[in-house]
Amino acid sequence: MSRAFEKIADRHRDRIFTYACYVLGDRDDAEDVTQEVLVRLWKNLDSLEEARVFPWLLHVTRNACIDALRRRRTYRAVVASDPEGEMMSRVPSPHVGPAAAIEAADFRSHVERALQELHEPYRSIVILREIQDLRYEEICEALGLPLNTVKVYLHRGRRKLREKLREFASHGTT
Repeated sequence: MSRAFEKIADRHRDRIFTYACYVLGDRDDAEDVTQEVLVRLWKNLDSLEEARVFPWLLHVTRNACIDALRRRRTYRAVVASDPEGEMMSRVPSPHVGPAAAIEAADFRSHVERALQELHEPYRSIVILREIQDLRYEEICEALGLPLNTVKVYLHRGRRKLREKLREFASHGTT
């Protein structure tokens, strides 16, 4: 099983990470989710059919991202309940330099931000189709949605993404 796991993990690790990164908007969280998904793969590999591994990985990755977003909201609620900032005073603050300002002006950052503002399932479907370059059938299988629903949500998701990008451009938002 070890060799089979390595082969599957090597083949899909980057796609898992990229998807998680776009959904979460944070590389560290995406790395954590990728590791979590690969651990689940290790534990469940014997029960998976080879043809179903990739859709299963996408499904597990999406759920792990949703869990990470929930944990993040819980963390923010706890921090917000600390009016004196005692907890935050123990955390070192990251410095913002010129590289961050340049990155904020980059089109990719606008796309990532616009993706973050899309609601599910639009965000996942747009990421899977436009960034991960999955076929409609793969998206259907990974998300458990009918083909026509995926097509409609993709159309709406693309439209919402364009609207967000226009909004950013018209307001000069970075």
